Amino acid sequence: MPELPETETIARGLDRAIAGARIARVSVLHADVLREISAATFRRRLAGARVGRTSRRAKLIVTELDSGLRLVVQPRFTGALLVDDGALPDGARRHIAVTLTFDDGRALHYADVRRLGTVALMPPQRWQAYESRLGREPLDPRFTPDLLSGLLRGSRQAVKKLLMDQRRLAGVGNIYATEALWRARVDPSRPGRGISPAEASRLHSGLTSVLQEAVAARGTSFRDYRDSGGARGTFAARLAAYGRAGLPCPRCGARLAGTHAIDGRHTVFCAHCQR
Repeated sequence: MPELPETETIARGLDRAIAGARIARVSVLHADVLREISAATFRRRLAGARVGRTSRRAKLIVTELDSGLRLVVQPRFTGALLVDDGALPDGARRHIAVTLTFDDGRALHYADVRRLGTVALMPPQRWQAYESRLGREPLDPRFTPDLLSGLLRGSRQAVKKLLMDQRRLAGVGNIYATEALWRARVDPSRPGRGISPAEASRLHSGLTSVLQEAVAARGTSFRDYRDSGGARGTFAARLAAYGRAGLPCPRCGARLAGTHAIDGRHTVFCAHCQR
């Protein structure tokens, strides 16, 4: 599933590419990706609208329209937002669910092979209510080690699960929680309330650094994730723990362990140097 670095990369690419464009027409090929709106209403409300800023919130890509509405896309596992100026590879146009065609002839496709992602059109009040339920942004300058310590403190849940709880911390999923805990030398199964302030400070550093580096690398691509131009992210080559169960720990050389016991997701960690 695209996490913060991937959705941030997509949002930045869209903001550069489509800000100011006017939507001429809308096609809905698979209405099952739409939420809280019918295909007919979706088409009617978008046609003629001018695109404003596109940004990221948590794992969402949010495009503001001059009407005040917000186009809110959650790609989930296999969704992609692709700007098509005629140069997209033919394979990238497969599995299109929704297309916005602009008055300059370009198009924005939402493609999703499994159609598990969602596309919504929210008025300001609805977006405000939806957004208010999301947690803190880990790359916000106001997100401090003390704040992270407070989010963890008092919970018996595993620290990895807490990092992935979107109501506490927005945008972090399995990949970057795994990597942050490895960098901080913290066992992902430990309860949040057992994480000391010093460990929380290391975890804050590990989390923010891995997210910043992954954004710079345009995200992590294994199979499905592509940016708005159809290109792959390059951070996979720098992963230290995620997806490397059974391989040597890059730090101490011990064999990395893998388990599904912590949160139902596959967790990789070093039992020797993560305590």
